[in-house]
Amino acid sequence: MSTGITDNPADLHPAPDLATLLDEQRRAFLAEGPPTAAVRRDRIDRLVAMVLDNRDAYVDALSDDFGTRSRTGTLFTEIMGMLSVIEHTRAHIDKWMKPRNPKPGARLYGIRAEVQPTPLGVVGIIGPWNFPLNLVVLPAAAAFAAGNRVMIKMSEITRRTAELTRSLAASYFDPAELAVVTGGADVAAEFSALPFDHLFFTGSTRVGQLVQRAAAENLVPVTLELGGKNPVVVAPDADVHRSAERIARARMVNGGQVCVCPDYVYVPADRIDAFTVTLQSTLRAMFPTVVGNDDYTACVDAANYERILALLDDARARGARIESVVPAGEVLPDPVTRKIAPTVVRDVTDEMRIASEEIFGPVVLVRPYTALDEVIDRVNAGPSPLVAYWFGPDGPDFRRFVRGTRTGGVARNDFAIHMFPDDAPFGGVGHSGMGAYHGKAGFDTFSHHRTIVGTDLPFVVTAMAAPPFAATTRKIVDLALKAAHRRSRRRTRGRLPHTPTDGPAPSGRLVP
Repeated sequence: MSTGITDNPADLHPAPDLATLLDEQRRAFLAEGPPTAAVRRDRIDRLVAMVLDNRDAYVDALSDDFGTRSRTGTLFTEIMGMLSVIEHTRAHIDKWMKPRNPKPGARLYGIRAEVQPTPLGVVGIIGPWNFPLNLVVLPAAAAFAAGNRVMIKMSEITRRTAELTRSLAASYFDPAELAVVTGGADVAAEFSALPFDHLFFTGSTRVGQLVQRAAAENLVPVTLELGGKNPVVVAPDADVHRSAERIARARMVNGGQVCVCPDYVYVPADRIDAFTVTLQSTLRAMFPTVVGNDDYTACVDAANYERILALLDDARARGARIESVVPAGEVLPDPVTRKIAPTVVRDVTDEMRIASEEIFGPVVLVRPYTALDEVIDRVNAGPSPLVAYWFGPDGPDFRRFVRGTRTGGVARNDFAIHMFPDDAPFGGVGHSGMGAYHGKAGFDTFSHHRTIVGTDLPFVVTAMAAPPFAATTRKIVDLALKAAHRRSRRRTRGRLPHTPTDGPAPSGRLVP
């Protein structure tokens, strides 16, 4: 079924006045105040209904956008993959909304305190093209759970999915609750510069830098879900054949166009040939055909197709071994279908572009190693990846790898399982992102935890902080600081690099 949308960006529905739309949402938010749990659940329910009621239309739109994309793959990754997280969030809204009462201490005697999660206001969400539905619906559900209004900017690369979402949103939501806008890079730039109460972006590191720069003009806090070259380590004591089979399947999810895909694999040098043979045989068995295979996801557009081929050409010219798994009788790469055969790259050197640039396609690098420290040093030499993979047992080597590297997450023996627990935060670190969502982490991301404190004591607790200072106040301050200093010196005795020389101790003998 065709979506009826052409390839011309001008055919997209014109974007409304974004500033006016934001003002309307903010006025509605202020008029309503923090919504009840029932209202928040209702908005989440309508968001899920919008997707499930129209899942066939989404399958068709995404297939048209990519050229070839599996129906089952779309249903699994775009829709099924987010439902359990949303259900978990929906089920815990009442609990997460409750104020927290800080435990009383000496400074809280006679004082009543609570920390109240409050909605931020209007949240902006900028979605990517690789999972254009999932990666806007999930953060929108979290923003609704926290009590916010939401504006979404869909990716113009998957323009049929963008237009479908824009048109459907109007049937399920008042635009003061949820508004979806479409358009090209100019609309995205304008959207990024709006004075939202929070801005959530999923996409490349390069564009993430632009989004953060634009948001900074209005001091808008941002959550950035980015990417990176995700490393894989096959442990010396791993089952090398099983590891190769699993890594092959992981690399080909969505044609390799996944921010958590394995990008390069470190294999013990004495086992790299056996690993590569199994990797290639698994890919060959997975795809006896490529060009006419509806389960083989195409590159999303000509620009990405050409970018991947340019990476391979550069690596080949610099001495890399390029091994494409091309089915018999087919000619690949194919510019008409935008399909590139599953490809294994060996003999990679650091000056090759493919060694440092995220591939985002059906290509995997295989590199040898002899010692784990070598792998740890190489991973740490580049920007922090979104996820690191380990294939092998949970032993001392694995724990040393986890302690020694800085990554958004770690998954062992399977693809993307660090995203499976519904209440586990998902996010990057450094160049792979900032902030997190999923479960309570998403609720907290889109909430302001406001402290509310009061007292009915017959005296002013903080009066001693204001002049004139009585002799009693001076004595209390001196005694309190002397006691604190004694505790500090006792705790650090024998562990300081040098003896403090900033004056005499406040009392003669600090340590009994």
